Amino acid sequence: MYELSIETSFASAHQLRGYKGKCENIHGHNWRVQLSVTAAKLNEIDIAIDFHDLKRMANEVVEQLDHKMLNEIFPFTEINPSSENIAKWIFESMGKKLPANSVKMSSVTVWESDTASATYYED
Repeated sequence: MYELSIETSFASAHQLRGYKGKCENIHGHNWRVQLSVTAAKLNEIDIAIDFHDLKRMANEVVEQLDHKMLNEIFPFTEINPSSENIAKWIFESMGKKLPANSVKMSSVTVWESDTASATYYED
């Protein structure tokens, strides 16, 4: 099995509904995202997926969040835009973009600061 990872980033604001503390107020982060995919085999030129293509797809996904108020973007209008939920949303959004049957999402890690991150993956 092969695992490939790329990183990207975006800046946005959010507030956590129901949270008791500073994060209930509107605040922003410079989010860092690490995205990993797996492949069981390589293609005819011995790569799982072109890093350029993977980065382009990831940037298309995070572009939807960049310089936005996350609470105003579905599904964060209904669920909290927590690091955990953002990681899951990116994971699911990327899964829809990947070529079927060759590469699968492995995990997404979202850092809201240099020392705090959340990772989403499926069993």
